[in-house]
Amino acid sequence: MNLVDAAYQRAETSGFPMSCEQPVGRLLAVFAASIRPGGHILELGTGAGVGVAWLVAGLGERTDVTVTSLEVDEKVAAVAAGETWPSYVDLRVADALAFLPSAVGMFDLIFADAQGGKIEGLDLTIAALRPRGILVVDDMRVVDDWPEDFKARQAGVRRMLTSHPDLVSVELDHGSGMVVSTRR
Repeated sequence: MNLVDAAYQRAETSGFPMSCEQPVGRLLAVFAASIRPGGHILELGTGAGVGVAWLVAGLGERTDVTVTSLEVDEKVAAVAAGETWPSYVDLRVADALAFLPSAVGMFDLIFADAQGGKIEGLDLTIAALRPRGILVVDDMRVVDDWPEDFKARQAGVRRMLTSHPDLVSVELDHGSGMVVSTRR
C-alpha cells in the first residue's frame, strides 16, 4: 500500500475526518514535484498525514527536498507518526504561530491546512514563503451549514490572499475550494 492510501486508511481508522481531499492532494503532489533541489516544503496541520503523503508522492524518489509538517495536537500527531516516512520528512508537534516567526523566507511551498497559519497568523505564513514560493490554502469553498463566524474568518483569509501586495493569487473551485498564491 502506498503512503497516500495508507494515510487515508489511518484517517478513517482513527476517526480523523478533516484530511485533505484527493483533488487538493493531487495538486499538492504536482507542486511538490516542481520544487528545486535543496528546496523546503512546509505543511501546517499534519492531521493523519494525508497532506504530507501527497507531498511525498509528488517528490517520488527524490531526496533533495525537505518536508516539515507541524501539528499542534499531540494525539492527532501520533496518528501520522505511526507511519514510516522518508528520512527527509520531519513531523513535529508544534504550534505554527510559535514556529513561523523563525522561518521568514524559508519555504518554497507551504500547505496551510490548520487554524494556526491560516485563520490566525496568515501574515506569518506569507512571510515564511521565499520569493516565487507557492502557498496553497484549502477549505475556501463556503459551505452553507458552517457557522457564520467561521464563514467570516474564511472570507477574511480569501480577501487577504487575493489582495496582498506581495502575492499573485487565484481562487480554484477544486476539491474543497482553494486559493493558490505565489510570492512576488
